[in-house]
Order: sequence, then C-alpha cells, then structure tokens
Amino acid sequence: MRGWLIRTATGIVSTIVEALEELRIHRGRVLLSLIGVAVAVCALTTVVGAGAIAEQAGREMSERFGGRPATVSMNVSTGGSTPDTETVAAAWQTTLDRHGIDYASRSGYGTLTVQFVDGAVPVAMQVVDPDYGLMHRIKLAEGAWFTDRDADRMAPAVIVNEAFWKRLGSPALSTHPTVELVGNGRVIAVITGVTPAQSEWETEPTAFMLTDSFIPLQPETADPMMGAYMPSYEMWVPDGSADQLTESVKRALQSELGEGATVDGWRSDYAAQEGDPFLPIKLMVVGVAVVILLLGALGLLTIALVTVRGRIREIGIRRSFGASAGRVFFSVLMETVVGTFVAGVVGVGVAIALVRSPLMGMALGGAEVQDMPGFPIEAALIGIGAAVAVGALAGLLPALGAVRVKVIDAIRF
Repeated sequence: MRGWLIRTATGIVSTIVEALEELRIHRGRVLLSLIGVAVAVCALTTVVGAGAIAEQAGREMSERFGGRPATVSMNVSTGGSTPDTETVAAAWQTTLDRHGIDYASRSGYGTLTVQFVDGAVPVAMQVVDPDYGLMHRIKLAEGAWFTDRDADRMAPAVIVNEAFWKRLGSPALSTHPTVELVGNGRVIAVITGVTPAQSEWETEPTAFMLTDSFIPLQPETADPMMGAYMPSYEMWVPDGSADQLTESVKRALQSELGEGATVDGWRSDYAAQEGDPFLPIKLMVVGVAVVILLLGALGLLTIALVTVRGRIREIGIRRSFGASAGRVFFSVLMETVVGTFVAGVVGVGVAIALVRSPLMGMALGGAEVQDMPGFPIEAALIGIGAAVAVGALAGLLPALGAVRVKVIDAIRF
C-alpha cells in the first residue's frame, strides 16, 4: 500500500513538473492562450465580489428605513383616546428593563416653527431617542448623532438635513450654530449634525430632535387628527427570538397600561419579508458569472485544440520512447490545468485590487457602505476553482485526441 502511494505521488509530481516545463518552453504561446482565462477569472471574481458589496449596500438602505434585523415596531391605543405619552413612556421603559432589551427608541413626527433669516417656516421634525441612529444606520455628513447626554442640554440639540443647513448659510458646526424653535413657547436649539440629502428633490428643511426635548415644545392645542405627535415604539432584538419577545413585550406593556389599552406589534425590517429580497441580485450575479466562465472556456478550448494539433509529432516521438497513453493523457491535461491555475491566481489577485479600490464605489453609483464586507473568500475560491475546471474541460478533448494518435502516423506527420 505504501509503495503504491509513493508511486502515485511520484507520478503526480512528475506530471506537474513536466507540465511546468512545457509551459516554460512554450511560454509565448501559453501566455497568449491564458490571458483570456486570467481576464475571465478576474471578471468572474470581480462580479461575485461586487455582488456581495451591492447586496450589503441594499441591506443598509433597507435598514435605514425599516431598521436592522430584527426591529419590532409597536403602537399603543387606549380605547380610542389619545394615549398619555408620559404614562406610555414609563410603561415602555419598565417593560424594556424587565426583558433586558438594550436598544429601543420612540419614533414619531411633529412640526415646529423655525425662525430663519428670511422668515418663520414650519419644519417637519422626526422625534426619536438616541438608539434610533444605530438601529436605522443614520448617516451624517457633518457632526455626530445624539447621545444620552443630549437630553439634559439646556439648549436642545437638533440634527438637520442639508436643505435646512444651507438655508442657514452652511455654518461650521464647530461654531455651535443655533436656531430658534417655536412651539409651545420658544427655545434656542443647537445644531449638532447634518444628514446628507437623500435625493436631489429633497429641498425642504427637516430635522431630527430628541423626544424628551420635543415634548415640552409640542403645541398644546394640536388636533390629534391634524398630525400631532403620536409616537410608535421600536426595539432591536435578536433575530432568532423576535417573535417570542414581541408577544411577551406586547402582553407586558398592555399589563402595565391597564384595562382598555391595546398594543399592536410587528417587524418592520427587511428580514421579516417572505423569501430573499436580494434574490434578484444574486441571480443576476450568477448569470453574469456563468456567461463569463463559458466564454473563457470556449476560447481556451479552441487554442488548446490548435496547440495539440501542432504537437502531434512530439507526442508520437514520446510514445515511441515508451510513454504510456495515460502518461501522455495526463501530461497534456495537466499543462492546461496548471496554466489555468496560475492564470486564476493572477485573475483573483487583480479582482481583489479592483473590488477594494474606490473605483468599485463609483461603479455602484457612489454607494457608501458603512460595514464594507471583506473580499468574500467564496469569490476567490470560485475564481480559482473555475479556472481549474475550465483548464480540465478545455484540456480533456486535446488530451483524448493526443492519446488516439497512432505512433507511426504521428512520426510521419
């Protein structure tokens, strides 16, 4: 058994060495034939790597609207009347502490009047808690997101959009620019951050404000039917236990609020959808990769057939000196496999450089990914594996043709 293993290993190593020697001798012809393989593998690996980045960008976009998996939203009603926000907030915090939930936020909308230089303008305020920024991946162009200490400011902190900031003249945040807010009274607020415009059509000023800072300012005469502040309650929980926690929190919160209260809860993140929302992207990546691989295999097969056709005399001489059919078969096959393996390594290396370069962000429409995924190891394995597979398939027909050559005919060729 040991002797058989040694002979087998020796035969494999000698075949590889012989293939490398043939590649060295015919390096000009081999180089031309393998450039296409390297380019195809590079394109294949780049497509797979770029697909992973595009998928992550899509996830982050979805998380900015619906929250990270698993984000659960809840609404509270008390027998048709407007629930007292302070009572609900206290019951909500008690319920969160009881369940050990670390990330949660109230979320709602209201309107305050902002005094600009050119006049007073009603501005839509998204009213949240500090955890909202982490739960929804809020990006800032300038400044920093809210912290727990911002709720204790004498001058409330606000984070404005670019339209709001430009209307103020784009002051440097290091100067602590302020703005007057008018609601149930007047207050001077400090701008601590600026969110980038979501589109070129975002021309109206909007702002984020902490819930504890907004509630004292909301107009007392606001009609609940006319868009008064009515928050929903969000929590970020482990994906695997989201359903159980949702039901438990609903029961506990309803119990805290007493008879007449109704609590509805549902998942708002993309992962709650049935099926894979990113399946179209994955299918597109697979389709492009298959086409690239087939084109690379076709080109290499053509060149390999032509190359072996020109080596018939050489193969006949080797057979006349005692080379077995199996040795000739594996020699011809391994020449292609070893060459495509080297081409695959080169192609994967170039693909890694392309995927990690700023050019990839530009190619994806300028998408800024917060949690940039590392180059997927499966992309590298697919690239090198595809190169070896293409080499084996492309070398199979020439190798079979070389074995079938008659020695006498080959020498006379």
